[in-house]
Amino acid sequence: MDAKLIAKWFIFRNEQDLDEENIECITNLKMQKLLYYAQGVYLAYKDNELFGNDIYAWNHGPVVKEVYDEYKSYGRQGIDVEISEGEKSEILKAIGFKEDSLEVLETVYKNYAKYSAWHLVEMTHSEKPWKETYKDEVISKQLIKEYFREEVLV
Repeated sequence: MDAKLIAKWFIFRNEQDLDEENIECITNLKMQKLLYYAQGVYLAYKDNELFGNDIYAWNHGPVVKEVYDEYKSYGRQGIDVEISEGEKSEILKAIGFKEDSLEVLETVYKNYAKYSAWHLVEMTHSEKPWKETYKDEVISKQLIKEYFREEVLV
């Protein structure tokens, strides 16, 4: 699965909350952290990757380059993308093929989207996968999985 698909799920999941609650729109910075946490939880829980894209250790924490490039035009603003009902349906169908992926995404969204992007940056900077990876290098999926098994899913 591609991280861009997961990113779109986070965008339309966030849309639901924007309509119902006083929630901020997801920025690219926040999206990157949500993708990292989703991958980490899924790796630890299912012993398999949620998406195949690499996650890099950038200055402001973990980043999936392809998703960053997709939404970098928004800068620090919230990602305001129209996702049609048909596209939402296709995204849900694609994600649903991966065992327990919707459950993991919903759990990650509920536990991490409530924080500001900068709070999530601080969190990732204190975590082993980012701390033990050289700047601009790929964060090992094995390192992410081990960290989330030992520290997050306990």
